[in-house]
Amino acid sequence: MRRLFFLLSALFAVAALPDRGAADPPRPIVVYAAASLTDVLQELGAAYEKSGGGPVRLSFAASSAIARQIESGAEADLFFSADQAWMNYLDQRRLLREGTRSDLLGNRLALVAPVTSNVQLKIGPGFALRAALRDERLATGDPDSVPVGRYAKAALTTLGVWNDVADRLVRAENVRSALAFVARGEVPLAIVYETDARVDPKVRVVDLFPETSHPPIRYPVALTRQASPAAAALLAYLRGPQAAAIFRRYGFSVFPGDGG
Repeated sequence: MRRLFFLLSALFAVAALPDRGAADPPRPIVVYAAASLTDVLQELGAAYEKSGGGPVRLSFAASSAIARQIESGAEADLFFSADQAWMNYLDQRRLLREGTRSDLLGNRLALVAPVTSNVQLKIGPGFALRAALRDERLATGDPDSVPVGRYAKAALTTLGVWNDVADRLVRAENVRSALAFVARGEVPLAIVYETDARVDPKVRVVDLFPETSHPPIRYPVALTRQASPAAAALLAYLRGPQAAAIFRRYGFSVFPGDGG
């Protein structure tokens, strides 16, 4: 009996040993990206995985928030910002891989309202934005940190109406939060990107801001200093013709040379 006991114990011990012949699953490529890229990158990440490119994990927030997370040591392989300032922030701290940064996408700034709203405004110098708000508020990203809010403040300042509405702002933590305020009818108007308005059927575009009223909306992308070797292949895919077609379908412009 004792002999049988030791034999069984040995068999269980062998069975419990790890299978050294089995390959470990590949580590996901971690992408930190601006909230306005949520829908398009979810589709592109799934397409990349389906093509055999390996697993992709996506994290979305305001560019300011994710840049600070990377600065604090978050294990990101790729950073996709909605403006130059936060990419510069990481670049100046030597947290990007040299030679991998480029501007990939462009966007437009839009004034949106609930789809049930009948508000009509033509955006131009001195346009009646405060009157359209009546006693309610205007949502956009926080102009002190969130790219869409910075663009919005610049545009409203250029058009001479910033002082009319500065005290009526709902300072959202990112562009999708600003979009949600207007989609739920909590505010009558919001300033978001044109691409955000396309993905929510509960909002409509009142008008687009003149592109000359604010700095160009550019989305730079780069590998982080700690990026895995697999991340370079994903970045190449995002710059390729298949990804360019999907970006355009969502309403982004794609710069020549960075996406076909």
